[in-house]
Parts: sequence; structure tokens; C-alpha cells
Amino acid sequence: MQDLDFDEIVELICKEDPRFDPKAYTFTRHGLDHAVKELKKRDLDRAQRSLHVSGPELLDGLRAYALDQFGPLAITVLNGWGIRACTDFGDIVFSLIEYNVFSKTDNDRREDFSDIYSFEDAFVKPFLPKHPRPAGWPKSVVGEAV
Repeated sequence: MQDLDFDEIVELICKEDPRFDPKAYTFTRHGLDHAVKELKKRDLDRAQRSLHVSGPELLDGLRAYALDQFGPLAITVLNGWGIRACTDFGDIVFSLIEYNVFSKTDNDRREDFSDIYSFEDAFVKPFLPKHPRPAGWPKSVVGEAV
């Protein structure tokens, strides 16, 4: 049997489980690369050996990668691909593991992707104003008369 390339594998996964857009799988693959690169920068000992990324480490890398790539639109883009919570990333990762795109250790579990952060905290709050409007401050919209 001929080895399938990544896009062919994603196509098979999406036929079995259509919850996520194929772009979600590509994003997760690139996000893993980003997470590995960042972890190696921070930990020189890890840079010298084969690097395994835990679920929480991958989620942190995916969060940073999404904010870097999409800024305030990150939550909109992810939601558009069907990703609405950390557990969705876990489902994507474990689908890629089933097709031998990603590997896992005996300690890795889907539950590693549960409740690490809320999408509101990760992708909305970083773009909210730091200070609330003072009491009595006008609530006008730009271009509207006050």
C-alpha cells in the first residue's frame, strides 16, 4: 500500500468525522511545529534531544500560534473551522495519531486537552480594553453624535 500524504489523510479523517474543516488539521500541524520551536528556545536541554510535547504544552503553543497568525480574529477563524474548545484540538490530535501523523506516549490521553483554557480567556480577553470606561463616560460610537 502506498503511503498517503497529509492532505489525503485529512480528507479520510474528514469523511469519517466531518466536524472540523480540513484547515483545522493543517493549523494544528503547523501549531505543533510552532510549539516545538518555542519549547526548544526556552529549554536548551530539550533542544538537544527528541522532544515530546504534552497536551497542555501543545494547547499553549496552539493558542500562541493562533494569536500570532490571526490576532483578534483567532476565535472567529477557529470557530469557523469547528474548533470551539480545547477538547476539539484534542480530537484533532488524536485523529492524527490514529493515522500515524502524530505520535503519542503511553501517558498521553484525550483528557490532557480538557479545560486548559476557555476560548474567551485565550482569544477574546487579550483584545479587550485594559480599563473599563469610567462612570459617566459617553458610550457613543465613532461617527455618532453624543
